[in-house]
Amino acid sequence: MERILLVEDDEAIISSLTEYLAAERFAVSAARTRREALEKLDSEEFDLALLDVSLPDGSGYSLCPPMKERGIPVIFVTASGDEYSVVAGLDMGADDYVAKPFRPRELLSRIRSVLRRSGNGQSVLTLGDVTLDPVRGMAKKAGRELYLSALEYRLLLVFMNNKGQILTRTRLMEEIWDAGGEFVNDNTLTVYIKRLREKIEDNPSFPRLIVTVRGMGYRAEG
Repeated sequence: MERILLVEDDEAIISSLTEYLAAERFAVSAARTRREALEKLDSEEFDLALLDVSLPDGSGYSLCPPMKERGIPVIFVTASGDEYSVVAGLDMGADDYVAKPFRPRELLSRIRSVLRRSGNGQSVLTLGDVTLDPVRGMAKKAGRELYLSALEYRLLLVFMNNKGQILTRTRLMEEIWDAGGEFVNDNTLTVYIKRLREKIEDNPSFPRLIVTVRGMGYRAEG
């Protein structure tokens, strides 16, 4: 389980993000000031930091250098959405920048993208005898490389990151929307789930890795 340091002084945001990210299998530790964040850095290990710019005891920008020295990727989350703030954050070494108000699912996508790029996320994901290395962008079944399209790869990644959870068709379409520049609708999703099963299942007619939950959606097992 990846650990996230959330540096934010808004209690409502802390509460909602902690609950949302916990449901996505992230452990969140919140710091409300720069001082508290530095104390946590000295006593805990983190895979990623979400930093607000405006804090009670100073600017969150000043936390970026010590984070990067420890190899912790940084995403700035702030109400300052102007071009200057974005450039300032990125110039300091931030890996990404999300302006408030933001959609939780968008932030989740940014988090996972930054973790993949940094190599701090889980190195290899598994589903039965299928493995996926997000850093190398490579999927294998029983040790043999799978050749997946952009949408098939993204779909497999979504299932592996949510193993054991029921995923609705709407959720899946939102997750893979426009992957590889392709339009995704309900019929498209059906086609790509069929294609993915043909590549990863021992018997696609009786799938055991990606099962259909009637009336609800799909669940990855294994």
